Amino acid sequence: MLDTRLTDEQVQLRRTVEEFAREVVAPASYQHDRDKTFPYEVVRGMADMGLFGLPFPEEYGGMGGDYFALCLALEELARVDQSVAITLEAGCSLGAMPVYRFGTEEQKQEWLPQLTSGQALGAFGLTEPGAGSDAGGTRTTAVLEDAHWRINGTKAFITNSGTDITRLVTVTAVTGERPGGRKEISSILVPVPTPGFTAEPAYDKVGWHASDTHPLSFDDVRVPEENLLGEQGRGYANFLSILDEGRIAIAALSVGAAQGCVDESVRYARDRQAFGRPIAQNQAISFKLARMEARAMTARAAYYDAAAKMLAGLPFKKEAAVAKLVAGEAAMDNARDATQIHGGYGFMNEYLVSRHYRDSKILEVGEGTTEVQLMLIARELGV
Repeated sequence: MLDTRLTDEQVQLRRTVEEFAREVVAPASYQHDRDKTFPYEVVRGMADMGLFGLPFPEEYGGMGGDYFALCLALEELARVDQSVAITLEAGCSLGAMPVYRFGTEEQKQEWLPQLTSGQALGAFGLTEPGAGSDAGGTRTTAVLEDAHWRINGTKAFITNSGTDITRLVTVTAVTGERPGGRKEISSILVPVPTPGFTAEPAYDKVGWHASDTHPLSFDDVRVPEENLLGEQGRGYANFLSILDEGRIAIAALSVGAAQGCVDESVRYARDRQAFGRPIAQNQAISFKLARMEARAMTARAAYYDAAAKMLAGLPFKKEAAVAKLVAGEAAMDNARDATQIHGGYGFMNEYLVSRHYRDSKILEVGEGTTEVQLMLIARELGV
């Protein structure tokens, strides 16, 4: 049986991040969303708390925690601001984790202290305009010349790639051809700034307005041969393993969004009077709230289970896909119901549920769409 009880240390972490989210993140959330500005002051606060170092060893500047600790923090942040939560998630699981998992000792010593401290952000350059889950569509190339990789190509939808504190982008690129004509894909570290690397103008997004997201271009970018991350030809496989872990983190973020919608809706339904009584006393509203809570609890159990298996060294690909699927849908369904409960106020951007409504859709798309999760689950079932 899955033990969902938290240790005293985990409870304290959760309470600390919940307090920070309530007192620091929430008051700034609406303005950053409205102005589409990156919340540098909030990120500095998270860095000071050590959140960017949660799942990393102390020898690399981390907090000595684990991936579940990161997930607990993401859940609490996402209750009040998904943009802030995804900044932390991408900074840890996509920016720093590839270096920690696959880097040489020299690469770890050079990059991890910067990334785990939150003083610098790293980005994960996998997706391209015509390639994401389809490795065969990768068109970015890296050619080894004079002990340097010469990189040319483009990347799309890359989080944390254009901030003032972005210092590293890890990119996948075609470095050769395998027998049978398949592309050999490797991953390479590109420091920021490097001549030829450009973070193009930020996207005009539906949601996550305070999260930094850019298309990237590489025009004869040259980096030393030793910037190869991991074994040559293993770049795509390594990044897929990073995505398996990342799906648990995104599930935790989604649970936070789903629970935030419950919290806001219960509060509103108790206060809002219609026909002489709080609308929470109407069965139509109370049943909707009950379903919202059930979705959040189910999704939380799913990501707890996936995280427990990962940390125990057990296979967790299916569990991560299930958690990501269930939690992403819970966030979107709860955002829709929360907006309905709030009525006209739910359509106003200053209300948190309206931002969750816009923000949550990407949770069914990013780090593997709903359809990709279904494909992975079916494959694990042997069908």
